[in-house]
Amino acid sequence: MPRTRPPYPQKFREKIVELARNGRTPKELAEEFEPTQTTIRNWLKQADRDEGACSDGPTTEEKEEIRQLRKKLRALQQERDILAKATAWFARETGDVPPKSSDS
Repeated sequence: MPRTRPPYPQKFREKIVELARNGRTPKELAEEFEPTQTTIRNWLKQADRDEGACSDGPTTEEKEEIRQLRKKLRALQQERDILAKATAWFARETGDVPPKSSDS
């Protein structure tokens, strides 16, 4: 199983972005610090989105909202599935099974 590292702190990301915008290349920063060039480029792109400099993807705020909405959707789907199973179980227990619909 591949090892993953915890996410970099936001302050660290901001400092790297600041250094890159002040003339340092992603290659130089990658050699001096741990993140790869690709990671640094991604941080720069995301910082541009967050500041409104480009609109080719969601901002960090929008990503967080999407993450929360997906989490809520998963919870609602689980609740729906539990209720459907409970309904079927109670219907079998009481012998009150409704006829299948031929509309589907």
